[in-house]
Amino acid sequence: MADMDAFQHVTDPPDSQKNYLVVDQKTEVSTIEGAFDAFTKQRKDIAIVLINQHIADKIRGTVDGFGEAFPAVLEIPSKDHPYDPEKDSVMKRVRKLFGE
Repeated sequence: MADMDAFQHVTDPPDSQKNYLVVDQKTEVSTIEGAFDAFTKQRKDIAIVLINQHIADKIRGTVDGFGEAFPAVLEIPSKDHPYDPEKDSVMKRVRKLFGE
């Protein structure tokens, strides 16, 4: 397993921006949604968005509504929440493509 520090980056000043959002139980849904929108619509330096599936569930409408090829949005499990392919927006699109 890779060290998360290897994936964390902050752009150069004066407009320093993080390429990650740490979410805990106090993080508001609007904050999560804002970060998702920034990473997928505003930032051109992000190619892949990794989001824990239980966090994606909090903004499911937004995640499912994102249909662009880039950045790729990948839902991943966390140590406390198993992965459910039935919820994954990418897997839903794949099943739809194959007529399932």
